[in-house]
Amino acid sequence: MTTQKHHRLLVIYTGGTIGMIENPATHALQPFDFSHLIDNVPKVRKLGYDIDNIQFDPPIDSANMNPQHWSDIALAIERHYADYDGFVVLHGTDTMAFTASALSFMLKNLRKPVIITGSQLPIGEVRTDGEENLITALQVAAARNAEGAPRVQEVAILFNDSLLRGNRSTKMSANNFDAFKSYNYPELARIGLDISFREEYLYRAQPGQPLIVRRQMDTSVMYLELYPGITCSTLDHQLHTPGIRGIVLKTFGAGNAPTEPWFINPIREAVERGIVVLNVTQCAAGGVNSTLYETGNALTAAGVVSGYDITREAAITKLMFLFGQGLDVQAVKEQLQVSLCGEVTVSRR
Repeated sequence: MTTQKHHRLLVIYTGGTIGMIENPATHALQPFDFSHLIDNVPKVRKLGYDIDNIQFDPPIDSANMNPQHWSDIALAIERHYADYDGFVVLHGTDTMAFTASALSFMLKNLRKPVIITGSQLPIGEVRTDGEENLITALQVAAARNAEGAPRVQEVAILFNDSLLRGNRSTKMSANNFDAFKSYNYPELARIGLDISFREEYLYRAQPGQPLIVRRQMDTSVMYLELYPGITCSTLDHQLHTPGIRGIVLKTFGAGNAPTEPWFINPIREAVERGIVVLNVTQCAAGGVNSTLYETGNALTAAGVVSGYDITREAAITKLMFLFGQGLDVQAVKEQLQVSLCGEVTVSRR
């Protein structure tokens, strides 16, 4: 790995377990000042980087993360984009993949690293993953190739021993240090004795284009998850949720759902009312193949859009983003069928 001294990095501290400390009176975890975070990791100073920080006030638990916070992070990057070589976002794990996906859509033509990390245990604990995650995230943000360009030029999640594309990641464990996986896209780097980047999988925006930050998100979207025994009345109630413009339909297997009229007809009627319905598999790995089974074909015939191998986190944030840009229904459907920033592999079978 090629690194240089005196890179300028900006750490954006939003909160989360990595910055928690035990309250001596209640023994509950509570956030503490970022300067104390650095005090708990003196090895950061040995990196030789120039590190500044921005801190959410107050720091928040990631369960409270919302699109306004995503907008705040994106705005901080926009305002300081020319001043720093890379950005590290410290974030709670619960909604980290949602934030990573949202930022990937917001930051068009990104040419610098935005590395999101956190921890499963507070950084002040004797046995913590926070220290290594923070140090490695800083190293990845500072990494340059032989030409001096950033190795990573996208939003990525650094956790444990893996660097993953942010909009391909999902949290898979509440207990393990290896908490995040990217089932449908390879790791961007493997963390061992060295940081081994996999150059062929790193995203590159179109060269020569300036950063464009689009922070508008429309939250008039929802998940609708199928399960054996779902009733017509339940389905109808959800499809008529007031104000809903887009639905991520979490289906079985390769995008399958009931084919009976009580199910297909309400879905078709919702599409005809102008609701965008995106078909995403409930499975952690793999994706939607709407031509494989009759059950998938029925959804396609009803006007449901295939989500291919997109994650549930990227699916919902992409819908928020597209509607947030003021696109009409047809334009949203068209954009769901293309990869905006490496978030989906589109199959034309």
